[in-house]
Amino acid sequence: MSNTLEDLISAAQSAFEKATDAAALENAKAQFLGKQGAVTEQMKRLASLEPAQKREEGAKINLAKQAIEAALNARREAIAQAVLALQLAEQTIDVTLPGRGRRTGGIHPVIKTWQRVEQIFQSIGFEVADGPEIETDWTNFTALNNPLNHPARSMQDTFYVDIKDEQGLPLLLRTHTSPMQVRYARTHTPPIKVIAPGRTYRVDSDATHSPMFHQVEGLWIAEDISFADLKGVYTDFMRCFFETDDLEIRFRPSFFPFTEPSAEIDMMFTSGPNKGRWLEISGAGQVHPDVVRNFGLDPEKYIGFAFGSGLERLTMLRYGVHDLRQFFEGDLRFLAQFAD
Repeated sequence: MSNTLEDLISAAQSAFEKATDAAALENAKAQFLGKQGAVTEQMKRLASLEPAQKREEGAKINLAKQAIEAALNARREAIAQAVLALQLAEQTIDVTLPGRGRRTGGIHPVIKTWQRVEQIFQSIGFEVADGPEIETDWTNFTALNNPLNHPARSMQDTFYVDIKDEQGLPLLLRTHTSPMQVRYARTHTPPIKVIAPGRTYRVDSDATHSPMFHQVEGLWIAEDISFADLKGVYTDFMRCFFETDDLEIRFRPSFFPFTEPSAEIDMMFTSGPNKGRWLEISGAGQVHPDVVRNFGLDPEKYIGFAFGSGLERLTMLRYGVHDLRQFFEGDLRFLAQFAD
């Protein structure tokens, strides 16, 4: 039986060496160490031997089994090392090659517009206000003369938060930046010249609307501010923003609960691809006396104007973008066009 066991060990070693991967090695193992393997068959033959011979031959079979298992483990380690060496070879970096470099990021086009608007208004004496994006019902609606049954208060138009204010009304994501004007006006004394840029939220989404968008609203309160001041300031702002005098501005009568009289502001380029097209860009008007009163001011003494414009709208017109959603898709090919 000794020659048979030596032949068995040699056959196992040869089979293991021929295995080129882990799966093939496991198949070879089954031929020798499996339940139906050659070593198991040798063990079964012991049943017919005398006790003394059984002990002697059993010890030899165990030694043969240990030799086969050692050969198996050695081959496993060799295959594992070969796989690791192949992975390392594939991942090798040639340090003599030129570096890949690092691309410099850029400012988002909407933020560029935000910064440009701030610069223009600060140059004519306006302050820049800031405020919370989660607002109370009073600051977002009531202080701005919005009645309780106004459609803007519905859940179809406004994102509400599952937290209530001191009056028991749910907090909400601000639908415009006017609440910042309210907060600013209630903590400052006239004359008040302030713009309020920031993120706003409404239940709306299509090619020209986003559930999250940016607005800038302006407010000028003093004792002698008129609608003529509004026209002068906004017209000058538009010409500075677009860096051209080749545009026309018109004010159309409209209605907003927080201004009276109110107007929609349209602009028309007199040259370029949008020549001859009137485009709505803002809502504005003289601040309603009730709103002035909610500012904590006397409407018999103070008067002023307010306006609001969408920063995405201004950005689309400045850069010739037709789909608002491109600003928020994160496509670097699109955003790279606006890098400095």
